[in-house]
Amino acid sequence: MADEKTDQQTAAPAKAVARAKAFVDEHGGEGRAVVQNLGRTGARIVLIGADGAFGDVVVADVATGESVIEAVENLTASEWDAQTTAALTIGPAHRKKMAGMNG
Repeated sequence: MADEKTDQQTAAPAKAVARAKAFVDEHGGEGRAVVQNLGRTGARIVLIGADGAFGDVVVADVATGESVIEAVENLTASEWDAQTTAALTIGPAHRKKMAGMNG
């Protein structure tokens, strides 16, 4: 007998779908997404646009993140592999921000 929880698909929150779709539309019309578990906080969907830009959306859990990806046309579920990391473009301003350098 199959587990009832596994048979039910987690609903994708409309707000998260809208944010992910807007990101894809603004950054080349297609993209990749990696869902990262944040523990009790939820899950982070890292979005990588066709132009190399990245953004994120935080959702309740990994299953919800996967549902968001499935709901957005031209958004492909990915892992942090060589192709995904190569698609990401991090500019000097973001590198300074991540290093804690305000300026």
